[in-house]
Amino acid sequence: MKSKEFLEKAKALVVEYFNELHDKSMAPSTMIGEDDVFVVWFNYTLGNMKGLFSTTVPDGMYYEITYDPRCNKIYFDAYKKFHHKAVDVD
Repeated sequence: MKSKEFLEKAKALVVEYFNELHDKSMAPSTMIGEDDVFVVWFNYTLGNMKGLFSTTVPDGMYYEITYDPRCNKIYFDAYKKFHHKAVDVD
């Protein structure tokens, strides 16, 4: 799988996940498409492709997607940011 194919597949997975699990009490307009998903970070490390994705929906969600070509699997993790603070380093 090439980088472009990975990014397209990852965005499609985020869309599928979001649209399947979004709050059904919200208006149907809360469903998203691939244009609503953006790449926060992408890297190719130790033979794996890994990307961090988010959406235009202000819900604090991040999606980490990793492709392992050795077993031809994609791993999908969904996270919500609960807290952020700065810590001084001495």
